[in-house]
Formats: sequence, structure tokens, C-alpha cells
Amino acid sequence: MNGIDLIRVLENNSLIESYKIFKKYPFTIDINIEKTTFLAKINLSGQEFLIGSNGKLTKNNFSTEYLPYIFGKPEINEFLNFKKVIDRAKISYDEIKSFYYFKSKRWDIELKNNIIIKLSKDNTKKSLNDALIFLSKSKFKEIQVLDARIINQIILND
Repeated sequence: MNGIDLIRVLENNSLIESYKIFKKYPFTIDINIEKTTFLAKINLSGQEFLIGSNGKLTKNNFSTEYLPYIFGKPEINEFLNFKKVIDRAKISYDEIKSFYYFKSKRWDIELKNNIIIKLSKDNTKKSLNDALIFLSKSKFKEIQVLDARIINQIILND
């Protein structure tokens, strides 16, 4: 196997986040590999895949760990960009049960406590933070759907 073939194998492996190759002369090569982090599950054409932080899909033949499920058909980069918004917001990723993606490129989040937060398409981070602040101060016990699509407004639905 030559160097080009080795790089092709490493680049095509969906489990690899990054790698570094060190050549030790004359006959040794060291490869440091960092494994990708799985972020969510998605069903595509009847098969379940894991979305890695490297932007690659891996067929889910082995993962039993809990990951949020994505409903809808987003492009992987759209999900990764949305994940960055979540990381900058005032929410722990571990609190999220499911993501709902709409063709309009808008997202909803279902939390593990079964509350659904409807987010604004254009001001996603602000609408998410507003919803989370409302939930943290809310005295309402039976909230099921929190609509934060309109900036500076929270609408409660049953």
C-alpha cells in the first residue's frame, strides 16, 4: 500500500475524526487517529445511521448509546451548523431527546422531559435561549409545546 492508498483509506473511514501520519525513517510509519464523536441518529431509506462530528454517516450496527434522533431529512452540514448553535446556547446537549427538521430549514427540539420547543428559522439561538429562560422561570407545570418562532414572544400550546 502506498501513501496515497493509505490516505484514501483513512479519509473514507467514517469512524475517523482526524489523523496524523509520522514517518520514522527508514521503515516505520506511526499514525495517530482520533475517533469521531457520534452526535445523533437518523433514518435514511429505512436504515439507521449515526451522524459523526466529522460530518460522515456510519451505519448503526453497533451503537447502543443514547443519542438524539433526527426526524426529517436535513443535509448533514445543516445539522452540524444547528449543533453549533445549540453548543453556544444555554442548553445541555444531553437534555435533548429529538430534533425535528422541516423543509423550510427550521428546527424543533424535543427535550427529554417531553417539552417541544419550536424555534425560529432565522434567529435560532435567540429563540432557543428565550425559550430556555422562560422554562427555567416558568410556574406552568403542564407545558407541552413552547413556540418561540416569533422573536421576543413565547406562545404556549397544549
